[in-house]
Amino acid sequence: MSELKKIREEKNLTQEELAGKSGLSVRTIQRIEAGIKPKGYTLKTLASILDVSEKDLLTPNISEEEIIIEEQVLKIEEKETINYSLIKIINLSSLPFAWFPIANFFPPLLIMFFTKEKSPIVKQIISLQIFLAIISPIIFLIVAFLKMGSASVMATMVFLTLANVFIILRNTYEIDKKGKLRYRLNFNVI
Repeated sequence: MSELKKIREEKNLTQEELAGKSGLSVRTIQRIEAGIKPKGYTLKTLASILDVSEKDLLTPNISEEEIIIEEQVLKIEEKETINYSLIKIINLSSLPFAWFPIANFFPPLLIMFFTKEKSPIVKQIISLQIFLAIISPIIFLIVAFLKMGSASVMATMVFLTLANVFIILRNTYEIDKKGKLRYRLNFNVI
């Protein structure tokens, strides 16, 4: 609703009555109420007749109810734009390479680029897999250099793989149920 219409209705005037008092045509009043901003003589005349400042005719007065409604609409639109099925697929695409940490972030990264799904959740999934790709070889090398035996090296490999599989599956479950990740970093790598 235009400011002119709000002010006119507050003053209990019809478009015809306002046109008669101001000397402007009814069509001019209709155009301004439809969204055309008044200028010059028209603006000064309307402000004078309605006993308001010129600024009041140009600046919309947004009520708190309108702000709350707009925020709710934005939140609904934001939720609608997130494709949780695609996000779950992106997360699960790390599973085939869970045993090979250096490559486990490539499938989700490729899917993200091809589908153009760059939501914060997807970025967090890929960041987590990149972090695991960095930390897993470091842990493996530490165990290998400590020369604790081949059994401990093998157990470390199995543990790191199972930990990554668990993180992927648990995050997929949380995406499905709550629309967010269970395990995530406090920062994004990408």
